[in-house]
Amino acid sequence: MKNIFYISLLIFQISLAQNAFDEGNKYYEKENYPAAISKFESLIQANKQSSELYFNLANCYYKIQKVAPAIYNYEKALQLNPNDDEIKTNLDFARKMAIDDIKVIPKVGFNKLISDFTSMNHYNTWAWIAVFLAFVFLLFFVGYYFSGTTFKKRIFFFGMFVVLIGITISVSSGIFEKNRLANEKPAIVFAESVSVKSEPKASSADTFVLHEGTKVYILESIANWKKIQLTDGTEGWIDKTAIREVK
Repeated sequence: MKNIFYISLLIFQISLAQNAFDEGNKYYEKENYPAAISKFESLIQANKQSSELYFNLANCYYKIQKVAPAIYNYEKALQLNPNDDEIKTNLDFARKMAIDDIKVIPKVGFNKLISDFTSMNHYNTWAWIAVFLAFVFLLFFVGYYFSGTTFKKRIFFFGMFVVLIGITISVSSGIFEKNRLANEKPAIVFAESVSVKSEPKASSADTFVLHEGTKVYILESIANWKKIQLTDGTEGWIDKTAIREVK
C-alpha cells in the first residue's frame, strides 16, 4: 500500500507541476509576463528544474527588460541543455542589454588547444561518442575473428586500432571537459551597480565598477567577499550579495 501511495503522490505532484508550467505558458502568450514569472518561479522554488522551465522564465524577464534575471536563467537553461542553439541565440540577445562590454582575451598555449577541442562537445556527448565507437570496435573485432583471409584480418585489425584511439580520445575529452566545467564557477551580477574592490573589505580601494547582467567567474571566497575574474582577465573582490552563482 505504501508504494501505491508514494506513486500516487508522485503522479499528483507531476500533474500539479505540469499544470503550473502550462499556466505560465498561457500567461506568457497573453503577454502577462509578471504572472508567468510567478508561476515559473514557484516551480523552481519547489525544486522543479528543466531547461524549458529556465528558458521560458528567462524569456519573460527578457520581455520586461530585466537584464540580470534574463541572463541568469538563460545560463541555467544552457547548463541543462548545452547544445540548444535557441537558448544560445536568446542568451546572446540578452547579453546585448548589459551595460558592461567586457572583452574576451583569448588564451594561448597547449591548454587552450585542448580546451578548444574538448569544448566542441558537452561531456555527455563525448560519452555517447565513446559508446558508439565501442560498438564499432566490437563490429571490427567480430569481422577480424571470422575473417577467412590474412588480408581481411589485417584490415579489421587496423580498424580496431584506429577505433581504439578514437575511444581513448573521446573518454579523455569527456573527463577533461567535465573537470573543466566542474572547476568553473560562473556568476551573474544582480546589483544595478557595484564597486569591485582591490581587497576583501569595504574600506579598500575601488578598482572598477560592474553593472547588472555582467558574467563573472568566482576564484575564491573570504567571509562575505568573492574574488572574481572577468573574461578579459581583470580580477577583484565583490560583495557576495551583489552576484548570484549560476551553479
